[in-house]
Amino acid sequence: MAISQGKSTRRASGARNIDNRGKRKAELGRDPAQTKVGERKTRKIRTRGGNEKLRLAIDNKVNVMDPKNNKSKIAEILDVVENQANPNYVRRNIITKGAILETSEGKAKVTSRPGQHGVINGILIKD
Repeated sequence: MAISQGKSTRRASGARNIDNRGKRKAELGRDPAQTKVGERKTRKIRTRGGNEKLRLAIDNKVNVMDPKNNKSKIAEILDVVENQANPNYVRRNIITKGAILETSEGKAKVTSRPGQHGVINGILIKD
């Protein structure tokens, strides 16, 4: 069955919502990218209007910005330390926005959306 971003089949009260129409192409959803740590690999997704979006499937580099001196550099990702989106993501080394990574430069918090932007950006955090 297709993934849909249309209305829920349930109301806030829990009662069943009766749809007056079926699904529309504009309401189409997709599986989450679930970016992992490893050798870089991307997926091209055809979006609305024939445009393309790059989904980051796997990557081992992060663009890290140091807030002290406003300089950025590319760092190696060593591990996923914390992920508030889902505790199981830490075990599976899945990177999402807000995840805290252990890098060669220190701990960094992810500020980009790898599944949407196709790149991992982060900011160094104090220990």
